[in-house]
Amino acid sequence: MTDIAHLPDRRAIIAAAGLGLAVGTISAARPATAASEDIWSREYWAKKGDVPLWMWRKRLSAPRAGEPSRPVVFFVHGSSVTSRAFDLNVPGKGEYSVMNAFARFGFDCWTMDHENYGKSGRTNGNSDIASGVEDLKAGIDVVTRETGRAKFHFIGESSGALRAGAYAMAAPDRIDRLVFAAFTYKGEGSPTLTKRAEQLDYYRSHNMRKRDRDMIRSIATRDKPGTSDPAAVEALADVEMPFGDQIPTGTYLDMTANLPVVHPDKVLAPVLLVRGEYDGIATVPDLEAFFNQLPNGDRQFVILPGTAHSVTLATNRLLFWHVARAFLEMPPPIAT
Repeated sequence: MTDIAHLPDRRAIIAAAGLGLAVGTISAARPATAASEDIWSREYWAKKGDVPLWMWRKRLSAPRAGEPSRPVVFFVHGSSVTSRAFDLNVPGKGEYSVMNAFARFGFDCWTMDHENYGKSGRTNGNSDIASGVEDLKAGIDVVTRETGRAKFHFIGESSGALRAGAYAMAAPDRIDRLVFAAFTYKGEGSPTLTKRAEQLDYYRSHNMRKRDRDMIRSIATRDKPGTSDPAAVEALADVEMPFGDQIPTGTYLDMTANLPVVHPDKVLAPVLLVRGEYDGIATVPDLEAFFNQLPNGDRQFVILPGTAHSVTLATNRLLFWHVARAFLEMPPPIAT
């Protein structure tokens, strides 16, 4: 297993990571807690009207009365998987749980299953981006109650990044820093979205779509086979399939017919855009167009080598951990 307490040197990884665009400086590394230290976890439930929403929390040691709160990072899942993607166990392959990793870095880590996903309630809706924003509003009320904090970091992957971005537009006062992984802006030139749009009529007329084991495998193979370990993809399929072979169409409909759903001029918080070198969901020019319109000067655009769509499942996932952690731990600027 990879020893989290002995991750590669930050400068060595940044040199390998191939920064596309970067504004700001990277903070000095804070020693990570030993991998053997216990990670405390607990499930919670939020309510969106009558819809129960399952939530999951991880941190080092249980909260104690009177102790200072820790910075919160909320992980937002994508279209075809649940929040299990952020807390995956792959025996014999090292650490795959990004929640474990960030708990050891000192963060209070939260995630949730959106409506019609995982353990959360089932409705006749299609769980589109707007629905996801309402889920996050309900979930953040729970996080506020449990942590006492008013602002939070968000890490969203794929349509999870769109959910997080749309939430940031709706609730800018609740945002600390944003990490958008596998994000798409207008989708122009995207081979993945071009292919997906062939099923647009189906997404318009159906609220659910087929999501079997092969479809889950395709997440890691459609752009560049070999950028994710097949064992990790099988482990993900193992924990996803008990929830059934149907998944909502709402985010697919939004990504093929309604982009942009996140408008850069309305995202006021610091933003890190992370793109895998081979990700087919968005082109570099598409992301540059978004990046260049962000109003906050505290922003970065990072391209990770040898990585495709899912940075959390990637063989090179430590590169993502590094750049995301560095961004979230950025010290406040002295000169403005």
